[in-house]
Amino acid sequence: MATLLKGAEAAKALTEKLAAKAEELKGKGVNPCLAIVRVGERDDDLSYERGAMKRCEKVGIAVKNVVLPLDVTQEALIAEIEKINRDSSIHGVLLFRPLPKHINDEAVRKSLDPAKDMDGITDGSLGAVYAGTKDGYAPCTAASCVEILKHYEIPISGKRVVVIGRSLVIGKPVSMLLLAENATVTICHSRSQNLAEICRQADILVVAAGKAGMVTKDFVSPGQTVLDVGIHVDAEGNMCGDTVFAEVEPIVDKITPVPGGVGSCTTAILASHVIDAAEKTLK
Repeated sequence: MATLLKGAEAAKALTEKLAAKAEELKGKGVNPCLAIVRVGERDDDLSYERGAMKRCEKVGIAVKNVVLPLDVTQEALIAEIEKINRDSSIHGVLLFRPLPKHINDEAVRKSLDPAKDMDGITDGSLGAVYAGTKDGYAPCTAASCVEILKHYEIPISGKRVVVIGRSLVIGKPVSMLLLAENATVTICHSRSQNLAEICRQADILVVAAGKAGMVTKDFVSPGQTVLDVGIHVDAEGNMCGDTVFAEVEPIVDKITPVPGGVGSCTTAILASHVIDAAEKTLK
């Protein structure tokens, strides 16, 4: 039976550290603040917003909610973002996407100051992640993978890591983050040949394929750590990941559950980015 890598435990430990930093910042006259920008009333956005606000409250981060109607114009949305860019009391921004189809996503992303981009959606922030500098922030889900590995003291340096997926949200940024931790990283995708064979050779397998049940027992081997980033709803209405958990879990050494794994740590990562951005104002 594999050890379950529960994201909530990693999040709790990180939250305690962040709360201490927030108090220190406030003692120096800096009140960490996050702006949450939401267009419309999507259920998944509302759910994540509640979780983010709860996490920020635990840490000691103020939250400013900017809620816009579904039919907001692109110009009005960009004007709100530019207003936030100029507001020195706001240290970070969480912008919910996807945006309505009548809004140009690229134009909106480009309007956001990369220094305030807490979820790695701007080219500037992602560029910093790829360059290995401290000037930008990785997408929270990608950073959550690394945080869970570190919390459970799973060695990364020198280990063979296989990442299934090449999106800008997970696959590419998590690969860069793990490379920065001195892992040997292989990025695979839907056109990779001998995919199962490659995956079996990994010490750490990050599954971000976006396809429910793609990874079966044939993809894994004993001793591995598996991070399942997928989130789906099966035919019975149950949440599941990109792995066939019932097949994979008995074989590997450690695995993140779905739900309760990588996703459970993302709001703590978001809070850590806000605290870091607030700390930078002191410099």
